[in-house]
Amino acid sequence: MEDSLLIKGGKPLKGDVFLSGAKNVALKVTIAALLFRGKVVLRNIPRINDIFEIFSLIHSLGGEAEFVGTNEVEIDSKNLSINKLDFLYASKIRTSFMFFAPLLYRFHKAYIPNPGGCRLGARSIDRIVEGLKALGIQVNYESSTGYYSALMSHKPTGTYTFIKPSHTGTELLIMMSVFCKDSVVIQNCALEPEIDDLILFLNISGAKIKKKGSTITIWGVEKLIQKNPFSIVSDRNEAVTYAIAGIVTRGDITIHSIPENYISCFVNQLKEVGAGVEYIKDDSWRFFYKSALRPSHIITNPHPGFMTDWQPNWAVLMTQANGVSIIHERVFENRFSYVNELVKVGAKIDFFQPKVKTPSSYYHFTYDKTKTYKQAIKIYGPQTLHNGVLTIADLRAGATLALTGLITSGETIINNVSILERGYENFVSKIVSLGGNIKKI
Repeated sequence: MEDSLLIKGGKPLKGDVFLSGAKNVALKVTIAALLFRGKVVLRNIPRINDIFEIFSLIHSLGGEAEFVGTNEVEIDSKNLSINKLDFLYASKIRTSFMFFAPLLYRFHKAYIPNPGGCRLGARSIDRIVEGLKALGIQVNYESSTGYYSALMSHKPTGTYTFIKPSHTGTELLIMMSVFCKDSVVIQNCALEPEIDDLILFLNISGAKIKKKGSTITIWGVEKLIQKNPFSIVSDRNEAVTYAIAGIVTRGDITIHSIPENYISCFVNQLKEVGAGVEYIKDDSWRFFYKSALRPSHIITNPHPGFMTDWQPNWAVLMTQANGVSIIHERVFENRFSYVNELVKVGAKIDFFQPKVKTPSSYYHFTYDKTKTYKQAIKIYGPQTLHNGVLTIADLRAGATLALTGLITSGETIINNVSILERGYENFVSKIVSLGGNIKKI
């Protein structure tokens, strides 16, 4: 199977990119559709590997999920007959844990294996399990099988406060509470705008969900019925990748279309380093190389801060800045898998650990006092990167290494491209449309 990219870099990328639907919305609304009575139609769903993995899980449970158009999906849960997720499929993708909501409402008991996805360090599931228990759901883990089992003996109710905000946890508890008894209140919720899209999808279909600040209140309803197809928002992580592609290759790319509040922190950082940014209209943006780039000091944070998903791409941009840049990773323990690969092709990057007074509360992952951490890097620029053979370890690192190949001279080979394709639709054809020399091999 073709699982590598051959890139001949050194060309400015220029042109227009039409963004695909947001991966982090598509996965959640596809699973949430299993809560509905009748068929559900979703639009702007990207054809990415993670979506097809979710389809496989739905099929294994007896449900129906398929593309009925280029980016239009139809889902039907009427024939769900199994309450246990297949270990092989579920272990590939972290979102599989969200199947607890439709399965518990259908069968009252469900079995889901320890979820998979990119291995980015201490992504503790404990906060999510604690949230389920707070709503009255019994949850146990069997280490010998690798499965979590959950029992819902009555409709959920109650209040839960996240110790640290959890994107997936917030969305699962929302889904678990749609048919609750009376009401459920979730506090210290994650603020990512993708959560707003999930809430909109549920509310226009009969749910009663209100978000105020970091508190979400859900009043129970009897059913969800879709009246019209639902179209999801564009992918802001994809937007950032192509924006940086335009700047770092000294090109000029216009992106259609992403709301300003989805990328405002990123746009502000680009302006600070001297990159060209121009808002056009109708949520379209122009990103271009304007002049020599200044260095930056980035600290990743949940929304509305600088996303952890953006920092690998940003690191490539900073290899071309004039001076020393710093990236301090607060969200995940292991988000620097790309660094050694960049060093292979000429980047100068050093790891270090910033002084933090209370690391257990400062970092969003589960901090282990017995471990030694290096949660930050210094990037020295500008560096002339050369070609090489690089290997992708996680999704966002995949885009980072592809960007690296696009700015180097000669031929670069990127291995494990299937990981990149977990979250990027038509990556090769979009780069080709911008003038890039790239193909799968």
